[in-house]
Amino acid sequence: MSPALPIPSVSELSLLKALWKQAPLSAREIHAQVSDELGWSFSSTRKTLDRMLEKQLVSQHSAHGVHVYTALADKVATLAAFAHDFGRRVMELDTPLPVTMFTGSKLVDPTELAELEQLLQDWPATDKE
Repeated sequence: MSPALPIPSVSELSLLKALWKQAPLSAREIHAQVSDELGWSFSSTRKTLDRMLEKQLVSQHSAHGVHVYTALADKVATLAAFAHDFGRRVMELDTPLPVTMFTGSKLVDPTELAELEQLLQDWPATDKE
C-alpha cells in the first residue's frame, strides 16, 4: 500500500488486523475475531469484505469449498498512512509522528517498527490531502 492509496476505514482496519495476525481466514473466522470490537452482524462483516475486495485491500480464493481472505494491504505502509493522517489532520503536525508512539505495540515487531520509522520519515512533504 503506497501513500497515494486511500486509508482503510476504522472497521476495515479491524478486519485487516485480524488477517495480518493469521491468514487466510474465512468470513466467519474474521467475524469471530472482530465481532466483540465492532459489535455488528455477520452480514456487515461480509459487506465490509466485499468493499475491501473492490478496494483491493484483500484478496479472496477458495479453500476446501470456502471463500477465504488474505490481506493485500501492507501492514507497515497502512500503519504509516494512519499515523501520517493522524499527525497531519488531528494533531496539525508538519513533521512525522515519533515512531516511539508504536513502542510496545502488539501489532508490530522490531523489524516492522524500523520500517515504519523509515516510512514516516520519508513521507512526501508535498502531500496535500
